[in-house]
Amino acid sequence: MSPHVRPLVGFRNMTDQVLVTTASAVGKEMTGNANFPNPPVDLKTLAAAVDDLSAAMAAQVQGGTASTAHKKDKRGTVIDLLVKLAHYVHDNSGNNPAVVLSSGFQVAGTNRAKSPLSKPVIIGIDYGKSTELVLKLSPVSNVRIFDVEFAPVGANNTPGDWKDAGLFTNSRSITVGNLVPGTTYLFRVRAAGTTGFSDWSDPVARMAT
Repeated sequence: MSPHVRPLVGFRNMTDQVLVTTASAVGKEMTGNANFPNPPVDLKTLAAAVDDLSAAMAAQVQGGTASTAHKKDKRGTVIDLLVKLAHYVHDNSGNNPAVVLSSGFQVAGTNRAKSPLSKPVIIGIDYGKSTELVLKLSPVSNVRIFDVEFAPVGANNTPGDWKDAGLFTNSRSITVGNLVPGTTYLFRVRAAGTTGFSDWSDPVARMAT
């Protein structure tokens, strides 16, 4: 019997930034997704809830009990919406991990034991819009987020300082923008989950256009 495939949840244990990134990815990937034509949540409502949480996170930086309570309330709204969508994806994925991944959710591992995360592998870098490159990674089990860094390659193929490109949930399509056309960049990725971070991937180079 094949393993039971389900979306990775655990939203209440996510940091605020990972929760925002996850919800944004789900909203983007489920919009117009033929696998999930009738989501129980209006995806515009999800996007608005994510915006509200982001604003509350920014306000909390100023401090104060009221701002913390406000952020907690907005966080709870996003979590409730994601739970409903995760159940819907689970019920309509046909036990197909590729279909689950197309929703923007990651696939939950079938092994309950917490083992270290495998090192991601960058299997391709394609051109997106001008100044953008799109990374594609090999699948990694039990991942909640991918942390991406890039560095420009200078004279004599000497790499510059590594810079943060952001956090991503979709291993099939990671878009890094605001690159300088004609400049070659190195990219590396590490996975994050309940067991911590994986090792960094081997760097892969690509010239921006």
